[in-house]
Amino acid sequence: MADPVPNRKEMSSNVKPKASVNVKQRQIRAYYDEETITVYQAYNSEIALAAVQNQKLHASPQFRLTRMTWIKPSWCWMMYRAGYSYKDKNQERILALKMKREHFIALLGKATLTTEPGKAATPDDTASFDRITREKPSAVKVQWDPERTPRLEKLSYRSIQIGIPSLLAVTWVEEWITGIEDVTEKARELEQELRENEGVTDEELLRKGLVPPEREFPVPLEVQRAIGVE
Repeated sequence: MADPVPNRKEMSSNVKPKASVNVKQRQIRAYYDEETITVYQAYNSEIALAAVQNQKLHASPQFRLTRMTWIKPSWCWMMYRAGYSYKDKNQERILALKMKREHFIALLGKATLTTEPGKAATPDDTASFDRITREKPSAVKVQWDPERTPRLEKLSYRSIQIGIPSLLAVTWVEEWITGIEDVTEKARELEQELRENEGVTDEELLRKGLVPPEREFPVPLEVQRAIGVE
């Protein structure tokens, strides 16, 4: 199953989440340019340090190619998943992984939706996931979970998680990742800013460089249909 979410309280604030007017219920939002897209995952310090130094995610022997790896294009969902990097030692370093846009779309083209439209996956909802894994071991897994604000508050629309199976892991780490950056300090600066300045707005966080400018990422219509994009 995909990464279970941490048991961490949302950061209190007088600033309310923005209304999700005109935001599609299931939409891929990401930081990208004409050639690349950035996705995130958190690792322990040994894996992260070796990955950054060698620009290879599997440079450390601790990285296991036999496990499914879940990546997220949403910065705020990554903050939620890793608790701004403070959740536990296995997620204490957050890496930004750059991929070519065509490779990211190729991943989605191999994907199978693991959750029903309108539902978020839960850690206990493993039946459909296990069935898909058993029937299609090479399939990329896609699920949609409630998007989060920088304060980890739940939004009404959803964010995509993408599970890369072991049969595709070597291709992904060897050929499809074009750059690796440790962005842990930015995550911790974001947490500190929110803790010390309760009235800070999302626009101010964006200007400070603590939240990336994410926007809808275009994918082919057939891929949209396969993974439940609205």
